[in-house]
Amino acid sequence: MVAQDVGALLVVNEGRFVGIFTERDYARKVILKGKASRQTLVREIMSEHPASVTPDDTVENCMKLMTQKYIRHLPVMEGNKLVGLVSIGDIVKYIIEEQKFIIDNLEHYITGT
Repeated sequence: MVAQDVGALLVVNEGRFVGIFTERDYARKVILKGKASRQTLVREIMSEHPASVTPDDTVENCMKLMTQKYIRHLPVMEGNKLVGLVSIGDIVKYIIEEQKFIIDNLEHYITGT
């Protein structure tokens, strides 16, 4: 995870999404419990049945869910099919771009350009 600079991995077994493994899972379920990384299986420490969203959910709903659940990653599901992952970084980037767009439009409106 460090080598690829990712904070979460989606766990798929035989083509079926079964959970998520995050840096937090590793820190709390391996390091803090004194377990050895090489002997610990992902299935023992991953989060099963994580909160998820659909492609039709809003950014606001994603933010609300992330805040309520204290999580930074949301699998995106279409029925039982995993189709993506939204991170808190994705949300922040979207909000910043949206605010910039609004500010630019307001500046153009005010200046008449």
